[in-house]
Amino acid sequence: MTELLASSADGSPITALDEGSGPNLLVVHPGGGDATTWDGVTRHLTDDFRVVRIRRRIYVPEADIALPHSMTTEAADIAAVADLLEPPVLLVGHSSGAVAALEAALLDPSAFAGLFLYEPPVPTRELIAGAAGSRARAALDEGDPVEAMRIHMRDIVRMPATEVDAMFADQHMRAALTADAAAQIADDEAIDALGVGMDRFAALEAPTTLVEGDLSPSHLRERLADLAATLPNARIVTLTGQGHIAHLTAPEALADTIRDVAGQVLR
Repeated sequence: MTELLASSADGSPITALDEGSGPNLLVVHPGGGDATTWDGVTRHLTDDFRVVRIRRRIYVPEADIALPHSMTTEAADIAAVADLLEPPVLLVGHSSGAVAALEAALLDPSAFAGLFLYEPPVPTRELIAGAAGSRARAALDEGDPVEAMRIHMRDIVRMPATEVDAMFADQHMRAALTADAAAQIADDEAIDALGVGMDRFAALEAPTTLVEGDLSPSHLRERLADLAATLPNARIVTLTGQGHIAHLTAPEALADTIRDVAGQVLR
């Protein structure tokens, strides 16, 4: 594995993990962790593809998070890394990383041969965080990252309260979840700052595969359906028996889905 270094539009250095060889996959990881959360998926792809995983600036360890964080900033970072790659490029995004990927495609549509978006929480009819986001920010500002992340998981992601309680009862899980609390809440706020609505995606013509888990929270699947109805060249693929974290629970199946899509668009 090597590391790519790009310079974003604001002059900030942006790094990406680079491994494998073949057609280019540019991966934008989800919130709540860094690029290594996609290690399991990546190892199933590098025999056939060059996999470049951008290190999202707010999730770089010990990052100085400038507030308000912006999806415009994320889009520029992605475009800067994409500019280092020989086309064609399949842009792969997961969760908030998929929202950032969408924004990058709007910023520079010619940079990507296609999009693979796994449950982007786009504010199609309502905000993703809303009032719950304000409560999470207040908890974080009061020095309680555990409560901030409880609110995020229970009221923003909308996981069942019993599952959230079980997660936070585990000491190691609790530590992992709260380590990136500041970045996660900033991430939620950046998505909400985009505002409600879909019109700006109507001209995005790149072939787009929208991926959902049939066990995912219903609001994520509803947002995905709204996006599919707006994008002119989109289809939905459902991962049976999976939720929002198939990169951890079924990395090989997710990799196979990416491989199938890449075979269609990276010709």
